[in-house]
Parts: sequence; C-alpha cells; structure tokens
Amino acid sequence: MRLTVHPVPGVGPEDVLVTTAGPHEGSVLVGVDDGSLLRVSSDGSRITRVADTGGRPLGLEWLPDGRVLVCDSTRGLLAVDAASGAVEPLVSTVDGRAMRFCNNAAVAADGTIWFTDSSLHHGREQWEEEMAQDTRTGRLLRRDPDGTLAVVLDDLGFANGVALDPAGAWLTVNETSAARIRRHHLAGPRAGSTEVLVDGLPGYPDNASVGSDGLVWVALASPVVGLLGLVQRAPLAMRRLATRAPGPLKPSPGRTVHVQAYDGATGALVHDLDATRLATGDAAFHFVTGVREHEGRVWLGSLEAPALAVLDAD
Repeated sequence: MRLTVHPVPGVGPEDVLVTTAGPHEGSVLVGVDDGSLLRVSSDGSRITRVADTGGRPLGLEWLPDGRVLVCDSTRGLLAVDAASGAVEPLVSTVDGRAMRFCNNAAVAADGTIWFTDSSLHHGREQWEEEMAQDTRTGRLLRRDPDGTLAVVLDDLGFANGVALDPAGAWLTVNETSAARIRRHHLAGPRAGSTEVLVDGLPGYPDNASVGSDGLVWVALASPVVGLLGLVQRAPLAMRRLATRAPGPLKPSPGRTVHVQAYDGATGALVHDLDATRLATGDAAFHFVTGVREHEGRVWLGSLEAPALAVLDAD
C-alpha cells in the first residue's frame, strides 16, 4: 500500500470528489477553509481555483446536470458550476431555521438530495463541543427535485456522511459521536424503516461514499477516544464543563489515516485500510474526513491538513 500526499493552497480539503468523465477526467475537486473549490490533477501537479462558495465547503457530490453539490457548513446546500464559478443557493433553512452545520450528502439519479445537518446547537467551529456534549440533534434531510424539503431522521448523534445505494434500495448515514453507521430503507417491504448497520466502529466515522466497487467507504477521522466516551455518558452539566477544560484534560482526537469499506446490504467489512504508519513527519497527513474510491485508487480528504492524499492499495 502506498500513500501519496498532494499539498494544496489552503487548509482542510474536507472531502474529495473524483471527475469521471469529460476533459478533466481523473482530476479531483476539494473545498478548503477560505471557501475555494479547487481542481487538482490526478498527479497533483496542477491546481486550479474554480469557484468560491463564500463560506466553508465540506461534502461534495455531482448533480445530474453536471454541477457540483456543495454542503457548505455556513451557507447550506449550494449548486456550483465548476466551469463558470457560478454559485446557486439551494437550501439554507429548514422549517424557517438556519442550518447550523450542513455536512455531507448523496444524490440520486433523479436529483433527489439526501443530506445531513450535524447539530441544532453547534456549528462546524464547535465540532469538538458537539462530540463531547453529544446532543443527539443531528438530522438526515431530503430535498426533492421540485425543492420540497423533508426531515427523514432526527435525534442522530453528530449526523455526518451519507452513502446511497446505486439501485436506490437504501442509504447509510454515519453517526460520528456514536461511532456507528445507520441504514435507512428506501424501497421494498422495509421502506421507511431504519436500523444500525455497523456498531462499535474502531474510529469516529466522518464522510462516506459509494465507490466504483459498489461498497460503502467510510473515513475514520480519529480512533475512538476512551475519555470522550466517559464524558459522553456523564450528566449534561459535566459534558459542558469538559469542553471548557484545559487542553491536556480535554478529550482530543488521535492521529490516524484509516478508512474502511462495507457491504451496504449486509454490513460486512470488506476492506480495512490503515495507512497511519505511512504518514510520517511533524506535519504528516492525518484526520481523514473524506474518502472516495475510484477504480482501485482511494482518495482521501482531511479537515486539518493542507493537503489531500491518495492510497494505492495492493
């Protein structure tokens, strides 16, 4: 297994989106902390700024019309034309209330968008507070092609990555603070029902995507932190105090480069790629928040690193 790191002009390319057709085939799109949407060539040698969301882009997906769906943590759902740079707001409020933490999405062939709002109380800048306080106010939402909005699931623990079955039978949604993956059935006799697909993950799941191999790929941003689990089980007042504790006493994420792939129909673990030992140096790539498998290559995004990376697995 080989890990190749590609620096980018910005911090935190949180998600990665592979271009699979057209003149830029093989390149990837990422969004960074200054609001820029960047196109990076497959070898990392050419980087072009294609748009500015005016906020903080997180999850990225292709829309049926060729535009890029951007989950902007501060502005909501946006449709971005990577050719012209034009930005169209799609969703900024739900039931008259601004989203606090628009995070990740999946898009169906008919244009239906399934997306997460991670918390009703904390924005992206307070993600550590949300993890410790574990408010369980995350939501999975749906935007229909006509613009109609619906809350599909609520009371989720830091609702995050969404992956959609290509056949449209189910989708998965990650609960970061609970270290688990839920599956929601969209068709068949169990349509509308939800269950835990994978529990007790070895790390906190961030973004998710369905790869070209049909598997649900999940980025594990950090190993599970024992102290954080203790804090989450404490009374709310103590959880709030924990977020104001001095650095050494505050639960902190571990450094890792770890992604997994699951069979979305059975929940079986198919791939477990831990490249932490390959990430060396003081400024090593870590805190993997985005993952995208395409034709055997596994692209990785990070909320904290000034770079993206790619895993070429044996």
